[in-house]
Amino acid sequence: MFEAEAAGLAELAAANAVRVPRVICHGVVAGQAYLVLEFLPLQSHGDAAQLGRRLAQQHRVSAAQFGCARDNWIGATPQPNAWMDGWVEFWRERRLGFQLKLAAQNGYGGALQRDGEALMARLDGFFTGYRPQPALLHGDLWGGNHGFLADGSPVIFDPAVYFGDRECDLAMSELFGGFAPPFYAAYREAWPLDA
Repeated sequence: MFEAEAAGLAELAAANAVRVPRVICHGVVAGQAYLVLEFLPLQSHGDAAQLGRRLAQQHRVSAAQFGCARDNWIGATPQPNAWMDGWVEFWRERRLGFQLKLAAQNGYGGALQRDGEALMARLDGFFTGYRPQPALLHGDLWGGNHGFLADGSPVIFDPAVYFGDRECDLAMSELFGGFAPPFYAAYREAWPLDA
């Protein structure tokens, strides 16, 4: 788990867009995994517009396919990332389909599985003509995974990195909240969303 997080932080750092904590070291000692990161004194408020602009810059880092070179974790849940050519196929197989399998393994079958399968069968119709370019995503961008330094500059952490539709990061940020309106306005000014 921590090896994947360290790799994700390194990938985000290489984008040179939004600041991330530097990975100092990670490994396993006596059967216990560890990850040591640079200490950054964070606060909850800062330059939200700068975060929006820098996230748009990060999303311009692209790949030939959707996915990632390694699987990782979103929270405590494994996240498969094997590369795929198409966004809809990736979303269907690696995100929705995988979550449905986990739900079934944990006793959530019946209507949830039927409705999930029906949704997956209709995905192509929802995305007709929509061909996003693979963008470098944080992958778990909610209010608890960002902060600001004393000078107001943004920091993101605890990623679940993969290359996907850039709107996934924005959707996650809206789902759980914690992002000020200037964040969205600055993002859309830096890189307008498709109509």
